[in-house]
Amino acid sequence: MRAHRITFAALVVAAGLSLTACQNDDDATGASDPSSASSASAASSSGGGSGSGGSEQDSGKDTAGSDGKGTAAPADSGSSSGSGDSGTAPKCTTDGLKITAQDGFIEGDPDGSVVVGLTNGSGADCVISGFAGVDLKTNAGTISATRKGEPGDPYILKNGKEVDFYVSYPLNESGGSGVRITGLVVTPPNETKSVTLDWPGNSSLPVTDGSGSPVLVGPIGSAGQGG
Repeated sequence: MRAHRITFAALVVAAGLSLTACQNDDDATGASDPSSASSASAASSSGGGSGSGGSEQDSGKDTAGSDGKGTAAPADSGSSSGSGDSGTAPKCTTDGLKITAQDGFIEGDPDGSVVVGLTNGSGADCVISGFAGVDLKTNAGTISATRKGEPGDPYILKNGKEVDFYVSYPLNESGGSGVRITGLVVTPPNETKSVTLDWPGNSSLPVTDGSGSPVLVGPIGSAGQGG
């Protein structure tokens, strides 16, 4: 009986030592291998840094804008003159336009016609609309053309492109010398500087008491678009 008690007691002590050893091994493993906590911390730090950096990069791309200028470029309407949207382009100026005039009379028309062309040679797109000022220089004084028609919306005249308008005038069919035309003075819309051109139409106007057809000018674009 004594031998059995000693054996049982020895087994209990051995079991206790074994359990203690296991616990110590677990504690030592946890203390020496911080991979769980370190990995979680690194993952959290890495994830936050990546999110912040990505946000800044995306913001940088958005800030650059679609055209690098911070404003949307005007869309082209497909016509030679450009777009109906004036956008941010400056107005067309006399110095930036090449102005020409040619006879536009068609046989059978009751009145004479001259087509005035405005070509943008400024090196950049510009905005134009409304009516140009037109004066006929004659041996009897200056005759100012009367506006006819409704002006269109402002639009972009592309660099190198042309827009036209017409000038109509009564034909001198009296057989007399009439009023001799010596020049055509054109002032682009919203400008004060004029250009004087040779008159390409009939050389004279009929002498009237004011009851005849006046000299008329159509809005920008009224004679179609040039190339």
